[in-house]
Formats: sequence, structure tokens, C-alpha cells
Amino acid sequence: MTDDAVVEVGDHPTAISAEHDPAVVLSLVVPTYDEAGNIEPLLRSLHGVLTDSQVGFEILVVDDDSPDRTWEVAGNLAAELSGIRVIRRIGASGLATAVTCGWAHARGEILGVIDGDGQHPPAVVADLLDAMADRTDVAVASRHVPGGGVSNWSALRRLLSRGAQALGLLLLPGTVGRVTDPMSGYFLVRRDVIAGTDLDPVGYKILLEVLARGDVRRVAERPYVFLERERGESKVSAGHYVGYLRHLMRLRLHPLRSRALVRYLVVTALALLADAL
Repeated sequence: MTDDAVVEVGDHPTAISAEHDPAVVLSLVVPTYDEAGNIEPLLRSLHGVLTDSQVGFEILVVDDDSPDRTWEVAGNLAAELSGIRVIRRIGASGLATAVTCGWAHARGEILGVIDGDGQHPPAVVADLLDAMADRTDVAVASRHVPGGGVSNWSALRRLLSRGAQALGLLLLPGTVGRVTDPMSGYFLVRRDVIAGTDLDPVGYKILLEVLARGDVRRVAERPYVFLERERGESKVSAGHYVGYLRHLMRLRLHPLRSRALVRYLVVTALALLADAL
């Protein structure tokens, strides 16, 4: 690994710049923590898919200073494969803020996120790119459209996930109701939709933040099947619920109606419960 393969950062801007590099169409952020066993196969697969897409791209691994040195594994691969950048966050943590950190350092016209644990199939990013071609503002990979699904969930977890989806469609058609999978962590967004917006989420879900605060007019969805982990353990813990509550308090300070905030709480709590089971 070369000395400049990994960039170390601390605090980062919460607003996304409107400026981008015309040569870079897509900046895809991969937030990681203790994913040393998953990151290399994921990056190799993503790199192949994006190379085949024939668009200018960069993949930004944003690692929260993993004890297993995920950032180092990614840095070694960046020396081999062009278009991979690695950001090691020192003294900062949280999936959603890792995403905004990556977007703040990104150069692309289109910004995106995919999980670093291998549960999001890399091939679907090509479908999301195709969806963005028609001036779509946000393209979401969804488990709940025809062709989508989950690989090995219990009946209870499926029921809770569907219940969260149905409740969201009923109570928040203006925000949650715009997508069938509001808790998806796999999506693309056009830079100008969120440029200048103060994105400062707490927790590990960011799509609702984008839908609520961005200038989102056109949304598209593409199916994907949520895969089971092959290595490592789930990161969902009680701390995510604390972060979720902090996020809600922060949202109170923004121009969201009180009733919408309560509905957001109910929908997100159900979806978080489904993800934790």
C-alpha cells in the first residue's frame, strides 16, 4: 500500500458541494467497519460492474478506523485497481455520517451508497445507473418491487418489513410513500438534488433523510434480493436505536411538520425492528 492510498480525515462538511468533475459520472460510497473479510470480493465485483458500464466512476471506501484494518485491505486494492479511493475516519463513527463524509469528498455528478458487507448484490448498481439516465433524481434498489426479495428471512421478519412498508405508504405518502423500500441502504441520488442541503443524519439509514430534505422530484426503483452475510456479524445493536432517537430530535429542528415527525417515528421504528430481527 502506498503512503497516499488512504486519506485520513476527522470532521467533514455536512453540506454537499454543487461542484463535480465532468469526467466522473458516479461516486459510489461503501461505508465500512470491521469488514476486512468482505471488502476485497465486494470491491473487485463492483469494479468489474462499473468498468463494464463504461461510465466514469470512483468507489469511495469510508472506513471508521476498523480494528480489523479494513481500510488497509481496501488501500492495498486501491493500488491495484483504478478508481478506488479510501477514507479512514479518525474519531468519527456511524454509517449514515460515513456516507455523507464520502459524498462530501466525492467528485461525481451522481452519488450513491452500497453496504460494505456483501448483502447488496453489486450487479444491481448497473440497473440503478440505467434508471438515472432519464433525469431521475433518486434510484432506489428495493426488496419490495417485482423481482426483489430477501434470501433467508423468517416469516416474522418478512411480516414486520411489509408492515412497515404498508404503514409508510398509508401515513407518509409525500415522503416514505414515494418508495416501496424506505429503509433501503442501496441507492443513487443526483448531486444537484442535495447540493447545499445540510445532511447531518444520526444512525445508519440515510434514504429518508435524502427524500425529506432533498429536492427530489423523480424517483425510480429497481429490484434486488437482499443476501445473507457470508462473513462477519450484523452491526445492528441497541446503539442504533439511540442514534435513531437523536436523529428524530434533530429532525424536529428542521421544517418537518410535527405530525409528519410522529409518523416518521412510527414507520422508522417498525422498519428498524424488522432489520434487527
